[in-house]
Amino acid sequence: MMHSLPAPGQPARYCAAWLLPVTSPPVEDGAVLVVDGRIAAVGPRSAVPLPDDAVDIDLGHAAILPGLVNVHAHPDLAVLRGALEDLPFHTWIFELRRMKAAVQYATADWRDAARWSCAEAAAAGITTLAATEDSDATLHALRDAGMRGIAYREVFAPDPGAAATALAGLQHHVTAMRVLENDLVRVGVSPHAPYSVSDALFTAVAGYARDEDLPIAVHTAESEAEQQLVTHGDGFFASSLRARGIEVAARGTSTVDILQRTGILELAPLLIHCVRVTPLDITRMADAGARVAHCPVANARLGHGIAPVMELLDAGITVGLGSDSVASNNRMDILEEARVAQLMQRAVLLAQSALPAQTLLRLATIDGARALGLDHRVGSLEVGKDADICVVDFDAVHSNPVFEPLGTLFMSAQGTDVTMTMVRGRVIYSHGTHRTQDINALRARIDGLGEMVRATARERSVTRG
Repeated sequence: MMHSLPAPGQPARYCAAWLLPVTSPPVEDGAVLVVDGRIAAVGPRSAVPLPDDAVDIDLGHAAILPGLVNVHAHPDLAVLRGALEDLPFHTWIFELRRMKAAVQYATADWRDAARWSCAEAAAAGITTLAATEDSDATLHALRDAGMRGIAYREVFAPDPGAAATALAGLQHHVTAMRVLENDLVRVGVSPHAPYSVSDALFTAVAGYARDEDLPIAVHTAESEAEQQLVTHGDGFFASSLRARGIEVAARGTSTVDILQRTGILELAPLLIHCVRVTPLDITRMADAGARVAHCPVANARLGHGIAPVMELLDAGITVGLGSDSVASNNRMDILEEARVAQLMQRAVLLAQSALPAQTLLRLATIDGARALGLDHRVGSLEVGKDADICVVDFDAVHSNPVFEPLGTLFMSAQGTDVTMTMVRGRVIYSHGTHRTQDINALRARIDGLGEMVRATARERSVTRG
């Protein structure tokens, strides 16, 4: 159902067959009133007023819900979608780094790639996006797209002797990025992972983040290769580091053990993946207030395994959903992540009731917002919160008939069924139209960048041959 949009700053009442507030039960024939970018009223259509100067928008057979939250992505890797298929993780990450270096993109190219990811996210109902990357690309892209998020600047240095230099570089980049922070976008830091960051650098970044009040994110307990490095000082990552002249030894009982010893854990970090956390790790994480970014599709596609989500939730740990990069996942679809998360937990636990739809709704919205420290502003449809909203159409053949809306949302609907995405009252996507980006001009640039990747891959193939 097409509809006219309100003029900038004009109050609007949005109505639909279903309203999913998250913190209260679903409402049939519901409405939400948006005034000055915030939610002014929410509930049954009959109970939500229509001010004289407001426009009344009927969204039809659809669900209105909070904007979806993607707690972990690498938006600047959009151009590598499909370029690194069917590789073991240690080969995949090596090829990723080699490909990034080989294509020789300019700064503007990485920013365009991140803009493309933001366009994909908006079209899938994602209003908040957390990025980890070694550039400022997503910071610029989020601002340009009018989206909300955190840009975690990555830092790398597995050699302890390089920790001071790496920290100085991180501080330089973060200082420049923070000038661009606004009410929607914040900067954080990300000491990448234990196979790319020494204990000395973890300690230094922890001190920096504490002093500057910076949110922090770390790839944690993701793979078998990481576990072998941390606990035994062997495996592929250990061999690779020794080949570079870096001494390697066992560093702890787990990655979480390292993070606790180096002061990272006490900062309540966002821990990405957590596929291989132990019961002791989970206790430590819960005690420290750490949050988890669960990326079920990427974890499966790279052969890492299935994170113990039910154990994390039972321990009281906040868990949000992430897509990871499209170089590992190929799509940025939080509705799909939620569906896959449920299916995997039920399969591995032999439990048909694990992660019910109401829990999935929280993971995709309010708990994702809480994992990023934003739940006081977004993640639920409540009076006074920012109007970050998405609309999912239930008219498609694959979504009908609708028995109840939550089951339809996660077991039938898809990200492509999103018809409207709004950030703080501003519609950024509606019925196939991106309202904050020139998508056709951007597509042409992305096509050119993609050809550079294909040319690089062909050259690599010839060299190997």
